[in-house]
Amino acid sequence: MDSERSRIAVAGASGLIGSALVRSLTADGHEVVRLVRHAPRGADEVRWDPAAGRVDAAGLEGCDAVVNLAGAGVGDHRWSEAYKARIRDSRVRGTRALAEAVASLERPVRVFVNGSAIGFYGETGGRPVDESAPAGEGFLPSVCVEWEGAAAPARDAGVRTVFARTGLVVARHGGAWGRLFPLFRAGLGGRLGDGSQYWSFVALHDEVAALRHLLDQDDLSGPFNLTAPHPRTNREITAAMGRVLHRPTPFAVPAPVLRAVLGEMSGDVLGSARVLPARLLESGFRFAFPEIDGAIRAAL
Repeated sequence: MDSERSRIAVAGASGLIGSALVRSLTADGHEVVRLVRHAPRGADEVRWDPAAGRVDAAGLEGCDAVVNLAGAGVGDHRWSEAYKARIRDSRVRGTRALAEAVASLERPVRVFVNGSAIGFYGETGGRPVDESAPAGEGFLPSVCVEWEGAAAPARDAGVRTVFARTGLVVARHGGAWGRLFPLFRAGLGGRLGDGSQYWSFVALHDEVAALRHLLDQDDLSGPFNLTAPHPRTNREITAAMGRVLHRPTPFAVPAPVLRAVLGEMSGDVLGSARVLPARLLESGFRFAFPEIDGAIRAAL
């Protein structure tokens, strides 16, 4: 899609990754159609209601690609049963609605890129995993399995379907790092728990470049891990934040405190996921920021 002007629909266009992807696409002259929950204000908006599972499919006619990055933030609230249902439903219902809309189009889109997450693998400890690994156990793995499964209508209709299993995005604003930067700048940063847990990160620049790569390469389908090739432990990332920001990192938040404050969500912070982007590297993608220090500097 680099060589020609394409029409690309994006759900979740106002989020951290979605907004960066839209900027990249429009800068290269592509026409972006945003899926919105309000009444469309122009030809570049299409109405949808992911909670109700409704999409104005007519607005997607003529699109070359659909990218779905929508979903309630995993770290936005404490995980009550109601919010866990929102996390799941916002992904599964929205994806199913989009996949069914894509399958119904008179002129099929070339590719459906659907968001997913490395939460698919669950707790991996120090064991590295790639896309060949099975789903883990627990809430997030079960959500990811349903999330990806909801794209079946598009895949069954013959549309090339890709799952972007994204790691922890290193960005100045938004996501986990958006909360970490102010703490470390204030000299209040430190490891979480014992710091031995692996964090599989990806620079926002590389996340967008990888999504563009998956859109462009017509032979790519199925799951791809969007994580840098060198995951680091929380202890190593804490040290890197201190180095890059020139701040001390004396503090440590004990695991019991995290569990008390975050509840079930603490498992996502204290859990270890050592995820490798095997298929992305095999497809010829090259990371601009493969190491954590570079990813942090890129965010700044």
